[in-house]
Amino acid sequence: MSSTIKYRTCHLCEAMCGLEIKIKDNQVISIEGHKEDIYSKGHICPKGVALKDLHNDPNRLKQPVKKTPDGWQTISWEEAFDTVEREFKKIRKKYGNNAIGTYTGNPTVHNTGTAITLYDTINALNTKNRYASHSLDSVPVFLVNQMMFGHAMMAPIPDIDRLDYMLIIGANPLASNGSFMSTPDIKGKIKNIQQKGGKVVVIDPRKTETADKASEHYFIHPEKDVLLLLSIINELVKRNAVATSKALSLSDHFEELKVMVRPYTIRKVAPITGMSEKQIAHIVDDLTKHPHSIVYGRLGVNTQSYGTLCQWLITSINILLGQLDEKGGLMFTLPAIDYVTLMAHESKMFRYSSRVKSYKEIVGEFPTATIPDEILTKGKDQIRGFITIAGNPARSAPNSKLMEEALADLEFMLAIDMYINETTQYADIIMPPAVGLETMHYSFVLHMIATRNTAKFSPAPLPISKEQRYDWQIMGELQRRLFNGNFLQRIKSSLMSRIHPKTKLDLALKTGPYGIWGGRFLRKNGLSLKRLEKNKEGVELSPLTPVLPRRLFTKNKRIELMPKLFVREMQKVQELLAPQTDNVYPLKLIGRRHLRSNNSWMHNLPVLEGGSRRCTMMIHQEDALACDIQSKETVEVYSEFGSILIEAEITKDIIPGTISIPHGWGHYGEGLEMERAQSNAGANINQLMNHDRLDPLSYNMAFNGHPVAIRKVGIS
Repeated sequence: MSSTIKYRTCHLCEAMCGLEIKIKDNQVISIEGHKEDIYSKGHICPKGVALKDLHNDPNRLKQPVKKTPDGWQTISWEEAFDTVEREFKKIRKKYGNNAIGTYTGNPTVHNTGTAITLYDTINALNTKNRYASHSLDSVPVFLVNQMMFGHAMMAPIPDIDRLDYMLIIGANPLASNGSFMSTPDIKGKIKNIQQKGGKVVVIDPRKTETADKASEHYFIHPEKDVLLLLSIINELVKRNAVATSKALSLSDHFEELKVMVRPYTIRKVAPITGMSEKQIAHIVDDLTKHPHSIVYGRLGVNTQSYGTLCQWLITSINILLGQLDEKGGLMFTLPAIDYVTLMAHESKMFRYSSRVKSYKEIVGEFPTATIPDEILTKGKDQIRGFITIAGNPARSAPNSKLMEEALADLEFMLAIDMYINETTQYADIIMPPAVGLETMHYSFVLHMIATRNTAKFSPAPLPISKEQRYDWQIMGELQRRLFNGNFLQRIKSSLMSRIHPKTKLDLALKTGPYGIWGGRFLRKNGLSLKRLEKNKEGVELSPLTPVLPRRLFTKNKRIELMPKLFVREMQKVQELLAPQTDNVYPLKLIGRRHLRSNNSWMHNLPVLEGGSRRCTMMIHQEDALACDIQSKETVEVYSEFGSILIEAEITKDIIPGTISIPHGWGHYGEGLEMERAQSNAGANINQLMNHDRLDPLSYNMAFNGHPVAIRKVGIS
């Protein structure tokens, strides 16, 4: 049998790279970049190639398993669903709806079948105890969008192809492939800006992979970004360098913003940030002299105590520069499936609070960090049953020891996952969906944050066996069996859960802004699933274009420049201007990302073992000398909440007083069945984390800047 070529969009990060897959006898021969892909033009990273390893991984589950005294036992799908239905209904009857909790990991966004069916399935449970991985890294963005533009997913995206100056703060797109800026070949995009005379500048406590390719890099102390951003606004106002623009004319309370930033002069702020006055002034010079300049920040500014304030100030700076909703600035997308408009009624916040610590819900979910509180604290609405979907909170959430103690305390747990990992080892039933090359794909969530409006559909390159089930089949069955609502809602849910995702997708495309039925009249060449299936390379829809004020979702169709919630929190920022010391835990801990390590399960794939994917503690040579630590020596890193042993990596590429450890490691435990990951277990950074250390506005986990100390092993 001769080989065939299949085409697919990679779903393992946000870049949406096109893949060309050579298949023979239902076996993958090779995976390369698809040169004709309208979005990626042949670009590919190691994760795309790893889809072959994922498909062939002997540790990947393909049938349901249940926990028994003698270990995991393979069972039928019928038995699995019957058990889940019986146990959750028992918990609901005994304790109430909110005794069932759910947690969704970030792959739910990257898998089309899950993304299309997840919302209805969780709604069918009728519980308030809902949690998601984005409360570990993204909620500040949602909160700022909601408060300023009226919609949590109204996210402005860098128009990177038309930029000539990009200031990157606390982001490493060469490792992330462009988070909240979905674009392939970020290295090429940076080079393009530089070749046309522009600059890319990085501010980060570590000289990252992106900083290494940037025009300039400046070190900054962790959690001091908020002061830098305030000083930039102060300087723009002082210089009368605020640009007249449509976005500014649509913004309320600019005069109040000018008053608020007065105390944060460059002279006062610079010594605290670790930057010089000259460096900050130089950055403001560049921001104002380049016609198309923007500020972009991501995980480094999100995952800290001032995450929401940082994202607010970044957006405000872009407005003052005249770059919001302008070509070559920050722009808003109009994807083929306009999820922002479709879900406008669901973009709500602060409607109710968590039981134990009174955290407000944000877009329907509580912070992941409080899951252990809600499981272990007795009382009404205590979580007794739990569902995890494509997530590993035992490694991704803070205070791992407490999280695992909580998972072990549940009366019943279902995991929808492909591995027996650090989290799913506590499940009673694991239902594994077909994944990767076995599934169709349309990146309708990621198109909302893409740098161009395009559309592409990928049929499943490989079939599944009769023993396997797709994610949407699992979700649909759970939705029908666990539904808890009124009669009319039950009928609607039952019908919707039986509609094939391709049918839903086709309808959404046809009625979207570019669809056959999307306008006032029928479009002869309008978008449909059939058209996408004919165009394997994808369809170019439109470049990013200005959309304000039409797509503002605030009641008065104006931008709120000074949300009261944010302004009140500014009182705490003033405390940063005073000297701060911690003699017990003198070092600040930050994370880091690797191109080959987006999710913890990727550590089980052979092709991703190489390159820079190493779980080490980066430390500046001055700090290493002071602690008498040698390169590659095993050291203990400890905090008030735990300790880990890890190899030291001595470098000049990190600011003194700071150490860096990657997330997602620590593959140890008796119940795991991930052989390759376990053989290179690494250290679990979240054993060190205080699960109460949150951004007080968004309740996003404040991983970065966590106080720690180090010592040589064997010395108390």
